[in-house]
Amino acid sequence: MSLKIVVLAKQVPDTRNVGKDAMKADGTINRAALPAIFNPEDLHALEQALRLKDAHPGSTVTLLTMGPGRAAEIIREGLYRGADNGYLLTDRAFAGADTLATSYALATAIRKIGKPDIIIGGRQAIDGDTAQVGPQVAEKLGLTQITYTEEILNVEEGTGRIVAKRHIDGGVETVEGKLPIVITVNGSAAPCRPRNAKLVQKYKRALGAQEKAAITKEGAALPYAGLYDERPYLNIAEWSVADVDGDVKQCGLSGSPTKVKAIENISFQAKESRTLTGSDADVESLIVELLANHTIG
Repeated sequence: MSLKIVVLAKQVPDTRNVGKDAMKADGTINRAALPAIFNPEDLHALEQALRLKDAHPGSTVTLLTMGPGRAAEIIREGLYRGADNGYLLTDRAFAGADTLATSYALATAIRKIGKPDIIIGGRQAIDGDTAQVGPQVAEKLGLTQITYTEEILNVEEGTGRIVAKRHIDGGVETVEGKLPIVITVNGSAAPCRPRNAKLVQKYKRALGAQEKAAITKEGAALPYAGLYDERPYLNIAEWSVADVDGDVKQCGLSGSPTKVKAIENISFQAKESRTLTGSDADVESLIVELLANHTIG
C-alpha cells in the first residue's frame, strides 16, 4: 500500500538566543535577528513519515512550509533525509500570521497538492508553543486527527486503518483512526535520521526562486545555471497566495486575531538561600514554612 504523505514543517528562530531585537514594533518576531533552525518536533514528524515510506514501497513524502525565501532550507533538509519534494509558501501577504492564518494557508496549499493520505507535523513550534496549527488544519480540511503521537505503529492495507501510540498525562495509549488523517508528533518521539550523504550530493544545489534572485541581484551569474533546466528536481517550488487560490484577508496579519504585545527573556535568580541538614528539626521547620506560604498543602 503506497501512501501520499505531507509533512508540515517550520523554520523557527532559535529561542535560546532571544535578545532585545527579537521583536518588531508591530508585535511580530524579528526573524532576521535570530538564528533559524528546523523546528525540533517537525523533525520528529519527518522521521515518522520516512519510516512509513520505508515500510510502504511507492510512498511519497512531501514537505510543506511557510516563510520567507530562506525557509527553502527546510525543504533541502527534508530532501537530504529522504523526502521526495517540497513546497514553500512565500508571499508578503503571509507575513505575521498567527495560528489561525497559518492553518488557513497550509490547508489551501494541501488542497492544491491534492488531499494526501497522511498529514503529519510536530505538536508545536518552539517560537509559539501553542500546539494549535495541526488540529486547526485538520478542522479546516474536515479530517480526523491524532495528537501527541510518539509512534505510528501500523497502517493496514485495504482497510486504511492507522494505529498510533500517543503520550497522555499518566502514561501512553494506543489509538486508531482512518485515512486520510492529520497526526501531530511529540518531542518524545524518535529523533530524525541524519542526512544521507548521497542525497546531500544530489540536492545540495536545490534552490528556490528567491534564493536564485538573491544570488544574481548584484549582477552575478547563477552558478551551475544549466543544472536547473537539466534537473528539475533542483527547483524548489514557491507558491504565493494567488497560487493556492487563497483569500488575502484570511492570511498574514489581516487574518490574525492574535496580537503579541511583548517578547521577553526571563532569568530567575534566587534572592536568598538556606542550607538544611537532614535532621528532624530542619525538615519539620521547612514543612511548616512551606505550609505557611501555601507552597504545599
